[in-house]
Amino acid sequence: MNFKESKAIYLQIADRICDEVLLGKYGEDERIPSVREYAAVVEVNANTTMRSYDYLQSQGIIYNKRGIGYFVSPGASKLILSLRREYFLKEEADYFFKQMYTLDIKPEELSAMYQEFIKNKNKENDL
Repeated sequence: MNFKESKAIYLQIADRICDEVLLGKYGEDERIPSVREYAAVVEVNANTTMRSYDYLQSQGIIYNKRGIGYFVSPGASKLILSLRREYFLKEEADYFFKQMYTLDIKPEELSAMYQEFIKNKNKENDL
């Protein structure tokens, strides 16, 4: 896995697991790979992966069955979407709007680009 320097590695791993939940790789109440298995997949130390699992557990996204492993919590997909939406609206939208203002990008231009993006995504999903 390629990591960005701007964000802690354990958070990037947690984001990847959340993406996998959202994409249906792991369903609710389904077991996810062990800490050691996942560490091998993303090529990091098991302690870093454990930190990711602890973080996800503290967020209510996964839970631990002692001696069995970690599982996706019921409602995890909705929770992930809610947390990401809240983060985007509080943290990223302001910067995005400042860039639009600074670069003199009109909402109409952005709307057209977004519609094209949605059209292309729908074509990809039809394949």
